Amino acid sequence: MGSSISTVGAKLSPLAQGQDSEIDSIDTRKVQVDGEAAETFIAEKRIGERIKYLRLKKSMGLVELGRHTGLSASFLSQLETGRVVPTLRNLARIAMVFSKDLSYFFAPEPQTLFRVHRRRERVRLPQTGADDPSYFFESLGYLVPDRQLDPYFAEFLPMNEGRTPKSHQHVGCEFLYLLSGSLNVQHGETTHHIEVGDAIYFDADTIHSYICSSKVPATAVIVTLQHPLLMQLGNGSRATNVSNGRAIRSLTTAMMQPATGIKRSAQRMQ
Repeated sequence: MGSSISTVGAKLSPLAQGQDSEIDSIDTRKVQVDGEAAETFIAEKRIGERIKYLRLKKSMGLVELGRHTGLSASFLSQLETGRVVPTLRNLARIAMVFSKDLSYFFAPEPQTLFRVHRRRERVRLPQTGADDPSYFFESLGYLVPDRQLDPYFAEFLPMNEGRTPKSHQHVGCEFLYLLSGSLNVQHGETTHHIEVGDAIYFDADTIHSYICSSKVPATAVIVTLQHPLLMQLGNGSRATNVSNGRAIRSLTTAMMQPATGIKRSAQRMQ
């Protein structure tokens, strides 16, 4: 028995041994935690608010939660408002009702998603697959991983004799809001004329293209969105090559590259 214990101790990693020695070096006689500090520590975990969030998410009342946990509704109410602190046993009962681990109540709260895409940091990219591009665009969402929609700022150039629009199509839907100028939007066999302030929402599976019909460049905000079901099935191909052109979404992958890589790529394309 003694030899086996020695063997296990010998297999401890240097890191683990270092941690143990660091803990052993703490003089616990000098460590004293006052009651106020402990209360503050507990309050920062916001255990009551987390319990209430889980309960309301399940549309469950205090009485019903009490039946499941064996705790009174009045006690649960005080628990949610922070007037009492639960024991581990009571907290375990609540955690089991909501299929949560005890660590859920003590883990750091997840940060809400918020990203700022500064104008000076965005990259202006030309239409793909065109020697004389009819539009340029900037991704407004490239900093957001695993995004389900892709927003863009697009600038459409007036048509000239040597420039022809490139049709494209892709999975999902597309939304466009025209900020300036005017556009002719071809969707399938139909052409729609839109002016400043007009908005369109359409099925992007159908071949479509944009033609600037004004004498000055037209600008717009475009949002593409894949169908959630198709995304789950793995059919989320970003774009389909059509008529020697690619869909706007085909550059989403490129926009996910590091900013320096994007800038170099954009410079080569321009």
